[in-house]
Amino acid sequence: MSGFRALPSVDQLLSGHPDLIDRHGRAMVTRHARLRLDAARAAIRDGADGAFEAARLPHLLAADLAAMAATRLRPMLNLTGTVLHTNLGRAILANEAIAAASAAMAAPLALEYDLETGGRGQRDDHLRGLLCELTGAEDATIVNNNAAAVLIALNSFGQGRDSIVSRGELIEIGGAFRMPDIMARAGTRLVEVGTTNRTHPRDYQDAITDQTGLILKVHTSNYRIEGFTAEVAGPALAAIARAAGVVMLNDLGAGSLVDLSRWGLRREPTVAEAVAEGADLVTFSGDKLLGGPQAGFVVGRRDLIARINKNPMKRALRLDKIRIAALEATLRLYRDPDRLERRLPVLRLLARPQAEIAVQAARLAPLVAARLREYAVTTTDCASQIGSGSLPTDTIPSAGLRITGTGGDAPDRLAAWLRARDRPVIGRIHDGALILDLRCLERDADLLEALA
Repeated sequence: MSGFRALPSVDQLLSGHPDLIDRHGRAMVTRHARLRLDAARAAIRDGADGAFEAARLPHLLAADLAAMAATRLRPMLNLTGTVLHTNLGRAILANEAIAAASAAMAAPLALEYDLETGGRGQRDDHLRGLLCELTGAEDATIVNNNAAAVLIALNSFGQGRDSIVSRGELIEIGGAFRMPDIMARAGTRLVEVGTTNRTHPRDYQDAITDQTGLILKVHTSNYRIEGFTAEVAGPALAAIARAAGVVMLNDLGAGSLVDLSRWGLRREPTVAEAVAEGADLVTFSGDKLLGGPQAGFVVGRRDLIARINKNPMKRALRLDKIRIAALEATLRLYRDPDRLERRLPVLRLLARPQAEIAVQAARLAPLVAARLREYAVTTTDCASQIGSGSLPTDTIPSAGLRITGTGGDAPDRLAAWLRARDRPVIGRIHDGALILDLRCLERDADLLEALA
């Protein structure tokens, strides 16, 4: 029993640590104090020393509370070489977008309020004009991601009717998003045409009936089919749809607003080009190549956008004020293309020259080696990629650090240790080494502080 007498009561434990109550609240500290005292009593029953258990109680309690208070959404360093990493949150927002989102969180704002008339406004109005200006479309509407944009468009024009799509465009992307499944949920009947590698205009023309609601074109941004291939280009497909009196929907997926070849990347179709080719509706993402927060856009004919906005799904899929504010600030950056690379993090990171990154790797290698004494750190050439299904077969020359250690599990041990830092560092394991691709590391100090 003497071992148990060494333990403090709950009140004694709490009164001795008012700082924990100030930081975490009395209720939380009381609950964890009771849990720790129960664990100490169990240890004493198993033969542990009571004084020892009592002495370590405050430290264990503080550690428990700190762990409970810590968020799993803490900032990390993306050194994987994938710039738009879906698992790491995709696009880093521009400073202008961050400031706009912060302002929207801090005060009421005219989200659905018309300041001129004093009546109710529309939240899409904050983005509609910018989207039309940047894409050349008649009108636009916004939902919470591109999957939702495709879903609501298919449901609005294909519910109970046929939707025609090339067999080679029935994509699957991350998170088990399959185009046939989305079409089924939208209530439209999938009509496949063509073959996996070749689809011709006559395939679409032969499939059109009085039950056809729309023709769907999907940009296959996350894979490539090469060799003996054929597809129907946007202008020709738009003409077929127009002649038949059905809607032509072009899903661009990542959807860039600018020509990426300007920054040495392979050219992707832009939204403005898809609109100019005659598509009635074009859908694309906000948090991929556009460089904003998660969102999905539908741009196109004014009468069709009006029908989408009347769909009951629209309210369920709408954006909140924070993302609308961040998107407006992001879209405004595109009005100044000459400074876009410097101001938009996605483009800035993608455009970093390999020579610049190699100099950074040489500068960091000895400093990182001094912090990881059990490992060998050398510089290495490596290859980055855009990520999030964009240009999947294309890589961007980059440079980084190659870290090796003793034992076959050395890369895994180091990777686990780096993930456990206050600011986790995420690399990739390749050929028996941990590779830290430095393309997304703009400040040396960030990595050195994470390793401290």
